[in-house]
Amino acid sequence: MNSPFKTGSMGNREPFSAFICDESALDVLRPVVIEMGWQPEKCNKGGLRNAIQSLSIAASPAILMVDLSESGDPLNDINALAEVCEPGTVVIAVGQVNDVRLYRDLLASGIHDYLLKPLSAGQLRDALTQAQAVFASPRNAEGESDQEHVATAIVGTRGGVGASTLATSLAWLFASEHHRSTALLDLDVHFGTGALSLDLEPGRGLTDAIENPSRIDGLFIERAMIRANDNLAIMSAEAPINSPLMTDGTAFLQLQEEFRQAFDMTVVDLPRNMLINFPHLLTDVNVVTLVTELTLASARDTIRILSWLKQNAPACHPLIVCNKMQPGSAEISKADFEASIERKINFQVAFDQKAAANAAKLGQTFIEANKSSKTVAPIREIGKMIVGVAEDDGASIEEAGQKSSMLGKFDLKSLLGSSPKKDKASAEPAE
Repeated sequence: MNSPFKTGSMGNREPFSAFICDESALDVLRPVVIEMGWQPEKCNKGGLRNAIQSLSIAASPAILMVDLSESGDPLNDINALAEVCEPGTVVIAVGQVNDVRLYRDLLASGIHDYLLKPLSAGQLRDALTQAQAVFASPRNAEGESDQEHVATAIVGTRGGVGASTLATSLAWLFASEHHRSTALLDLDVHFGTGALSLDLEPGRGLTDAIENPSRIDGLFIERAMIRANDNLAIMSAEAPINSPLMTDGTAFLQLQEEFRQAFDMTVVDLPRNMLINFPHLLTDVNVVTLVTELTLASARDTIRILSWLKQNAPACHPLIVCNKMQPGSAEISKADFEASIERKINFQVAFDQKAAANAAKLGQTFIEANKSSKTVAPIREIGKMIVGVAEDDGASIEEAGQKSSMLGKFDLKSLLGSSPKKDKASAEPAE
């Protein structure tokens, strides 16, 4: 039935068909079907067994809704349905049994969703829209694209430097302006803001993956990820803060592997403490974008993280982004910061409180809400550099990250007793 995220278009198949047991449910369904642009005549009276009989002599629709209310053995009947359904059919089940185990067993059997009666128009509309989104999948048909997958991890050297803001903006940029199928993985399991920034509910996908790593496959990815648009899907969580993160990191590795198969780009919003607990997360990451600011603490932690990356993830390319730059208010100068980390700051992004507030009010990413602002120009350049890493193997990042200062190795301790130097910040990429 359901296929992984590589599903293509609906082709010549009927877009929708339903087999529902009772008239009251049909009365709710038909107006929604008309709203979706489909034929209400495709809403048939009858349950799962009627669907099996009909599809045994007719082609399967792209989206199939079946009623399990009259089924004595739903799981067995679903398996019988799978035998007559063509591959790629998205199946939505409807029933009146409110049982978590049944729900999970149905999802494991390949069902896309399970709706509980009594049905509502909003519930049906959301389910059908999500089912339809499967066919606007983040990867084209098999063999159609030879683009190499690019994964980037966004790591903030300190809390509040804007790493999550940059992560969501880059994910949106890859999907909308570079037209790459993109997965955004927010690994701040308890306090992540990825879904919030996109005005989405995070769902249970990430917590389910952590609890049951063995379930992670293409079908799980298809069901668990929340779509922001045709090319962008997110996996995030808002786990209860009284529930510790109990995992060895296996789930995260498996998710990254599935993303490589299903998407062109992966953006991982990676809290810095995850580097300590799960160093293997960066094994196959192409670019690690370190988001920092011109402070003593950020300089110290940038040095430490760069050293850690050199030892634990030598294949990745570090990219230094200095965020929230404000003219004349830096704690230390840009020149001293670069001397301390022994490489250039690749990009500078100016502090723009109005732009940030505008994005929050609109429920959009920073770059989407402020497309015409000069503040987002460096973010576009960052996106271009990351997308191009597959072509030049990170050569442009390496060239931009060479040591730039003639001051020699910077003594961070000596600065602790000195007065801060003023630095003029720019919203343009660092030279």
